[in-house]
Amino acid sequence: MSKITAALEAAVTVVIGNTPAEGARQTNRQRVESDRAFAQILKLIAPRIRHFIRQYGLVAHWDDAEQCCAIGVHRAILAYDPTKAQFTTFVNWQLRGELQALRFRLMTDQRQSAKKVAATTVSLHAGIAGADGEESSLEATIVDEQALELTEAGASSYMAAITRTKLIEEYVDQLRIAGTEQLQRKARSKSAERPLDPSVPRLKAALYPVDAAELAAVEEKIALHREALIRRLSDDVEVDTTAVVDEAARERLRQVAKRATAAMADMAERTPRFAEVLTAPAPSRWRRQAATVAVAG
Repeated sequence: MSKITAALEAAVTVVIGNTPAEGARQTNRQRVESDRAFAQILKLIAPRIRHFIRQYGLVAHWDDAEQCCAIGVHRAILAYDPTKAQFTTFVNWQLRGELQALRFRLMTDQRQSAKKVAATTVSLHAGIAGADGEESSLEATIVDEQALELTEAGASSYMAAITRTKLIEEYVDQLRIAGTEQLQRKARSKSAERPLDPSVPRLKAALYPVDAAELAAVEEKIALHREALIRRLSDDVEVDTTAVVDEAARERLRQVAKRATAAMADMAERTPRFAEVLTAPAPSRWRRQAATVAVAG
């Protein structure tokens, strides 16, 4: 074993010895010792790194190549197994792999397929002179003409979806409140028809409990109305309609949804938090879609 090989083995042992166990935190002393040993490893294999950089034709990209080699050394240390090979042999494969990958990324026009079509690799950061003589990068000249329109369309769709969901939930809450109040009035009228039990305190007799079965029927009806609204307002939402097999029932739901959309549009104008969306200083396409969110698609 040569002196360089022995020095590499010793430095690698130091780095591995100062690497904390999984889940543990590296101390400052371990970090200093590890960094010092890693710098010693890079110094010992510097001639080998220079040789590989020249061999792979990456002299024009020297800084990038050196960084890739440092990454390769780090990976070699992490995966090093002294029982299989010496570190010098193991690190060679890591350096070759990193430099080969770098060459593939930077010099794609050197491949046979690229040469057939006369492809040339151009850096987006390369400086070019504009029409007025001012120097800029190629990256700055690439303009997506549809970027603004697509961004506005995506924001408009997102705002419309949020507003639609909030409107539907608020409308459903109003239906639930109205249905519950109707059941309470019904329970109150039934209680008034029955004579009061003197053994029961008047406070408990005045609670007017709502029938659980009737309340469940109201919730089922509200669920059908909610599905009809979602189906009417959302073209991209699939709603299971197998439970509604009667064509007359489907027509009733369509009419319910039609009336509900009109009520939701009025709600959007009267409710302050929805009115802010309608009157916000946004592109006209946003305002139109937000204002007509309750209109059938």
